[in-house]
Amino acid sequence: MTQANTQAPQAPQPWHQLSVADTLGAQVTSPSGLSQDQIRRRQETFGLNALPPPVRRSAWLRFLAHFNDVLIYILLGAAVVTALMRHWLDTAVILAVAIINAIIGHVQESRAERSLDGIRDMLSNHARVVRDGQKEEIDARDLVPGDIVILRPGDKIPADVRLFDTHNFRVEESMLTGESTVVEKHDAPLPGDVPLGDRLNLGFSGTHVSAGNARGIVIATGSDTEIGHINRLMSDVQTLQTPLLRQMDQLGKRIFQVVLVMVAVLFLVGRYQMGMPLSDLLLSLISIAVAAVPEGLPAIISIILSLGVQRMARNRAIIRKLPTVETLGAMTVICSDKTGTLTMNEMTAKNVLLAQGAYRVAGDNYRPVGEIARESDGLPVDWEHEDALKRFVRASAICNDSQLHEDADGQWRIVGGPTEGAMVVLAAKAGQGLDGVEKLGKVPFDSSYKYMARRCNDHGQNLIYVTGAPDVLFQLCAREQGAHGPQALRAEYWQSGLEAFAHQGLRTLAAAYKLGAPGATALDHPDFQDGLILLGVAGIMDPPRPEAIEAIAHCNQAGIRVKMITGDHPETALAIGAMLGMTHTSEAITGAQLQHISDEELAALARDHDIFARTSPEHKLRLVRALQSLGEVVGMTGDGVNDAPALKQADVGVAMGIKGTEVTKEAADMVLADDNFASIAYAVREGRRVYDNLKKTILFILPTNLAQALLVITAILAGALTPLSPLQILWMNMATSTTLSFGLAFEPGEPGLMHRPPRTPGKSILDGFAIWRIAFVGILFTTTAFIIEKSLVAAGRDPDFIRTVILQTLVTAQWTYLLNCRLQDRFSLTLSMFRNKALWLVTIALGLLQCAVIYLPWMNRVFGTVPLPPEYWTLTLVAAAVLFGIVEIEKLILRAWRARHAKPVLAHRPAS
Repeated sequence: MTQANTQAPQAPQPWHQLSVADTLGAQVTSPSGLSQDQIRRRQETFGLNALPPPVRRSAWLRFLAHFNDVLIYILLGAAVVTALMRHWLDTAVILAVAIINAIIGHVQESRAERSLDGIRDMLSNHARVVRDGQKEEIDARDLVPGDIVILRPGDKIPADVRLFDTHNFRVEESMLTGESTVVEKHDAPLPGDVPLGDRLNLGFSGTHVSAGNARGIVIATGSDTEIGHINRLMSDVQTLQTPLLRQMDQLGKRIFQVVLVMVAVLFLVGRYQMGMPLSDLLLSLISIAVAAVPEGLPAIISIILSLGVQRMARNRAIIRKLPTVETLGAMTVICSDKTGTLTMNEMTAKNVLLAQGAYRVAGDNYRPVGEIARESDGLPVDWEHEDALKRFVRASAICNDSQLHEDADGQWRIVGGPTEGAMVVLAAKAGQGLDGVEKLGKVPFDSSYKYMARRCNDHGQNLIYVTGAPDVLFQLCAREQGAHGPQALRAEYWQSGLEAFAHQGLRTLAAAYKLGAPGATALDHPDFQDGLILLGVAGIMDPPRPEAIEAIAHCNQAGIRVKMITGDHPETALAIGAMLGMTHTSEAITGAQLQHISDEELAALARDHDIFARTSPEHKLRLVRALQSLGEVVGMTGDGVNDAPALKQADVGVAMGIKGTEVTKEAADMVLADDNFASIAYAVREGRRVYDNLKKTILFILPTNLAQALLVITAILAGALTPLSPLQILWMNMATSTTLSFGLAFEPGEPGLMHRPPRTPGKSILDGFAIWRIAFVGILFTTTAFIIEKSLVAAGRDPDFIRTVILQTLVTAQWTYLLNCRLQDRFSLTLSMFRNKALWLVTIALGLLQCAVIYLPWMNRVFGTVPLPPEYWTLTLVAAAVLFGIVEIEKLILRAWRARHAKPVLAHRPAS
């Protein structure tokens, strides 16, 4: 063996620019394959044809991570102090609360990331190769660069290959390109920097062979393949924290800081200025710490998010990660794929151009219903006087291998190619069947000559029909079919028509015919190289979904920009974008333009343009990151593996449930069961409703926490009785607050929900209004409880009785304040409150819980409560009703103040 055939392959990329001979030379191989010595050396150099496994944390570590929260630190610190003081019951309850919160967080956390596993599962397990001149089947993991693989219909391509010896070879590459059309492959070199979807002489690992045969020279294996590149992109993506979680972290840190300052100051005052006993002081400080921490908040947030998940599931949007529900409501930009999401994914003939004029075809899907009308006057065609149109439709249906079927569920489907399928549907709309037609010889479609031909016996006439690319058929035709028979071909007329179709984003298919020799049955290329008569050209498109047009209008109303990022051609993308009502549709930015620009330049393009075409997986990922760098909350839709990195990077990744790959679904936060963009618009509305209810819940819970803390602080400073024990505070925070919060979780969306701009992502959930409301209501609660406490002390009541009355006062005030919180700035006692059944269920539940903690002996022993006479229930209800009225008056005053100081609100959010 010579030194030449043992050396390692070179990598003179891009491979699509090289001829087959140059590729064989660069890979130091030949059509007879590698020798065993070459294979051994290359396996040592390149390793296995497999993707590396991801690094993951164990389930135990993920569970422990839920204790890494500042509010949990407060509870754990309180548990340690109570344990040192031998208050074991307090210690046990506080620890139980911390553990329950961790369990809830662990359960709601998304399932272990399996998207990288999904990518590995998409790789082929076996490969047919030529080695040492012999054909053999091997494990695909053993492939090396330079191997010669044999590809047949139904195969999954086992590595990236440079194709050669192709015969009518077609590959389905939607997992990489996002476009569902089958790609015709060839083996000729391609000059220039060609986008991934146009590299027609390459085969990519994991894609499917749909027709024909070919051989390929392995040019990349494992992590060096295109799918390996996507795997690396996904591994590098760091999951972003959702806006809600960021805001809850900020809230936790603020509470922690306030508690730390309060405890430190009160310890110094109580110990050194007032001389309180250390044990009593520590118990009071623990009460403050426990009171200030909204222990029930994580649980109720999870519940509200879960209810949002259920509502969205009923509307075909499946949420995989709980915080996604709220993030949807914060979205400022939605980046959407085109095919199947914004469009029907059903190729449809929309226009027909004949020598005597143009025709429009109604209908937006495969259902064979739709009027065909003349474009000049809009009148339906009279088929008795439309011989040229009938012949065009008939030619398109005969020279066709696709079939139209109606499923049992009433859905119409195409079996075969989408372009041919569009012509079958057109024939069905025209009522042109194939009765009286005997199909004879056939020349199948091939990308090398771009046409298909069929000889047939059509009602006793031997005819040859040809369909294919217009530019090819124009060269084969010298005449066109006019209204009164064949006439000279008008090249300028047809070229003008094609340009008009291109501006509309239409794909084109031409049809021609000629009379065949009587009695002939076979068909070959020379039979129709001259004498063909051009019948016409059809304009075909994947039409926009009608509901997507409406959904985009709703998004525009809500201040959310919709951007199209597709692998399709720029003209098609622009035309569809204009039909959908998208903004900034004057120019489409292509992947080639994005390839060599900086991140700063990309951010500017992402801000100013809404249509991006011929994009690669890396382009999509960079676009999402660029928008995020501008402060946008980005949603991204997709269905193929090529979309997975961008979906994982986006704040909300949305996968298609019908045509989406498992990899895409695992990388996504939400899956659309119907592949319909309108479902996203509904999910945004639901997300905004959930956020509103979350904010209402926080404004409901925190005033009680503040009131509890202020009561304890007042007691310390006054040297008086501690009004609530730590366990009573925990009872309010974990039992009554959480129970009542259910009522807010079911509140419907407020009017105008989708007519307001998205909230500012970085804005704290505790804005100026929230801080005012918490302080105002907290002080009201404290004042009321303090007045009642003073009157009971004066009456000589014992400490347990006083604490029970204060507990009942605060719980009853919580219930009436719950009604205040239903509507933030309007009167709360409206008819809609009777439609919220949960509001009344929680009222009943609260009554039962309070009866249990006040009247059950064992609950009395645990919580230090005593039974109350009926008059004290009346007292607390009256006090709570007064508080309700005061808060409603405050809402009225604030509404009037806002009306006077309101600024005009822009209907649409400006570009970032």
